[in-house]
Amino acid sequence: MTFTQLEIFVAVAEFKNFTLAAKQLGISQSAVSHALKTLEQHWQVCLFIREQNQTQLTHIGEQLLSHAKELLNTQNVMQQEIAAARGIQHGILRIGSFGASSSIHLLPELLQAYRQRYPNIEIYVEEGTDHEVAQMILEKRVDVGFSVLPQPKLHTFPLITDIFIALIPDSYAIATQSQIHLSDLKDYPFILTKAGSQPHVEALLKQHDIYPKIKYQLSQLLTILNMVNLQEGISIVADMAMTPEILALHPHVVKRPLIPNTQRHIGLAVRNEASMSPSTKAFIELAQKFFLK
Repeated sequence: MTFTQLEIFVAVAEFKNFTLAAKQLGISQSAVSHALKTLEQHWQVCLFIREQNQTQLTHIGEQLLSHAKELLNTQNVMQQEIAAARGIQHGILRIGSFGASSSIHLLPELLQAYRQRYPNIEIYVEEGTDHEVAQMILEKRVDVGFSVLPQPKLHTFPLITDIFIALIPDSYAIATQSQIHLSDLKDYPFILTKAGSQPHVEALLKQHDIYPKIKYQLSQLLTILNMVNLQEGISIVADMAMTPEILALHPHVVKRPLIPNTQRHIGLAVRNEASMSPSTKAFIELAQKFFLK
């Protein structure tokens, strides 16, 4: 058994396709097939069920996958610690990012600063909802991820506080108010986000016994803005996602803070602090310097 065989095993399991796995690893499909055949012969088990274009893990394959990821992660950590001890910063950093809040507001400048300090670290960013990023961390598909706190199953590092705001058509009477009471929402058509903030928005409304007239349920932030701009309804979104540049493209939308003021806390999360790689530690430390001022 070799680490290369384990890497191929994990890649095929994630892509569920020999061709895509080979392309990702930069090797031939025949090399992928040969490595897996050798691994199955060594372990004397069948790892995959191959049916036409579908490749699915067997039960034992699913059990061994988590161990294979653990071994590869340990290998990566060891390589980085050896490199760090020699004064050479090499390695891989896989980051999970959710929605506009982290992908647009938090990540770009942080990545630029990190790249300047550690130019030899390979960086991969995988995006999803807040819940999906948490799963990526638990499944070791990423080393560290942005997350709305708390996350009881993960070790977290608080970074920044955000608030929820109302997006209001400028023709609505309440658009003239400096703040919007949640109770006012029941009188207007409502556009519910289906993106990562949906559970938080629904919990907020339920907490204050508010049941607005939901007219649309939309998953894309720009679509929500466009509908508000067309005077179709009010929406609640995270303030951090609303950059001045985006709002400037929607002249008939005003944003207002909510009463009561509703915050959410955003930080970085890892599966296990004790097993963090040097590149992950450096990323978290830099993020804390960036945002905990």
